[in-house]
Amino acid sequence: MKALSKKMPIRHHARMRPQRAPQRGVALIEALVSVLIFSFGVLGLIGLEASAINYSVDAEDRNRATLFASDIASTMWLNGTVTVSAAQLTTWQTNIANPALPTGLRAGTLSITPTAGTTNSADISIQWTPTTDANSTTRQLTTRVIL
Repeated sequence: MKALSKKMPIRHHARMRPQRAPQRGVALIEALVSVLIFSFGVLGLIGLEASAINYSVDAEDRNRATLFASDIASTMWLNGTVTVSAAQLTTWQTNIANPALPTGLRAGTLSITPTAGTTNSADISIQWTPTTDANSTTRQLTTRVIL
């Protein structure tokens, strides 16, 4: 015997929505958007790395100027006077202007100015152009020596 199956009547509602076709290509679009977001993140990291390198080079230049000013102050302290000979000043000016030397700076200049109103005090001023940006303003380090 065959079992009789009852067929249920299909009800159609007036508001019944037609079935949508399956979505295709959504995963590809999601992958492309995620690659785009990842690319912006990588570009941001590259920009941060470039800034970090510039700050590091700038700090190295400042360190060179500080070491050079300290060397001059030590020489003054050893001589017991802030007055330096013209030959010594010329040697220092040549060394600070030569970026190939360990203490040299790009477009470096040196000036030693006695402090007004005191007998054994002077300002050591070193100026240079930053290595990372030649178009920016010059940097300056001033050290006051009081003996």
